[in-house]
Amino acid sequence: MADLYGVLGVKKDASDAAIKTAYRRLAKQLHPDRNKDNAKATERFKAVSAANAILSDPETRAKYDRGEIDEEGNPKAPAFAPGNPFGGAPGGGFGGFRPGGGAGGPAYEFGGGGGDPSDLFAELFGRANRGGGGSPFGESARVAARGADRAYRLSVPFEDAARLAPQRVSLANGRTLDIKLPAGVETGTQVRLAGQGDPGAGGAGDAIVTLELAPHAHFRRDGDDVRLDLPVRLDEAVLGAKVRVPTVDGPVTLTIAPGATSGRVLRLRGKGFARKGGERGDQYVTLMIDLPPADEELRAFAESWTADRARNPRAALGVD
Repeated sequence: MADLYGVLGVKKDASDAAIKTAYRRLAKQLHPDRNKDNAKATERFKAVSAANAILSDPETRAKYDRGEIDEEGNPKAPAFAPGNPFGGAPGGGFGGFRPGGGAGGPAYEFGGGGGDPSDLFAELFGRANRGGGGSPFGESARVAARGADRAYRLSVPFEDAARLAPQRVSLANGRTLDIKLPAGVETGTQVRLAGQGDPGAGGAGDAIVTLELAPHAHFRRDGDDVRLDLPVRLDEAVLGAKVRVPTVDGPVTLTIAPGATSGRVLRLRGKGFARKGGERGDQYVTLMIDLPPADEELRAFAESWTADRARNPRAALGVD
């Protein structure tokens, strides 16, 4: 997998805000809803989401920068110099240790050459069996392998993501757990469940759940805000009205002032997505006047209404 900073198109020293901006731009461009039947865009969307999941979290970003985890968030094995696992002179194989004599048994010194690697390991790990005082590395030399991590994908309903409602996930080990959604959750956010991966002699691995926000039939997400197009009748727009409006928290009453026009935007505070700081975004409602089809009474009124015909509402656009 490519370098995560390269996936998002930012430099390694990019600020958190720059990473967030780059992710949102790419996610909007590559989202499956806008790229149906485009497998390459879908794969890039997944890669961008995975990169953001690691780089948007200060802790995992620091681990990635230090080389402690890979591009998938998995721990890396300790790195050794090629041909020189114990840190001796480059190109010397196991010659970084040199066996020497001594009253207390063989000693191994850094910096020399020669010596048989098989003799070295036999001496290092076999002294306890010969009564030579135990392995120089002790029992910690025998590190038990940890179980592998398990990856899962979980679709989260739009309203649940905004409200941070707990989600239930079924794991391969037969367990069903409720997970808490983090503030600022978005498609690609990962939740790690410690010890819920594959078993191993050194302990079980983790379950890594990648979240995908399901699209909604009416709501649209805009950063931490929610947008909704609201149909209103002509009389409600002209005379004003109180109407019921859906939100992610349930319906509320919205007041429409007399003389409202299509495109007017009204705001409902605190009805958006939960932010990392604890507050929530807003919901923006765009009024859309909905006219009835083939209404003879309305047609007759429009034909007889001459008071406003001299006004050109498109004059600001530069057309007559």
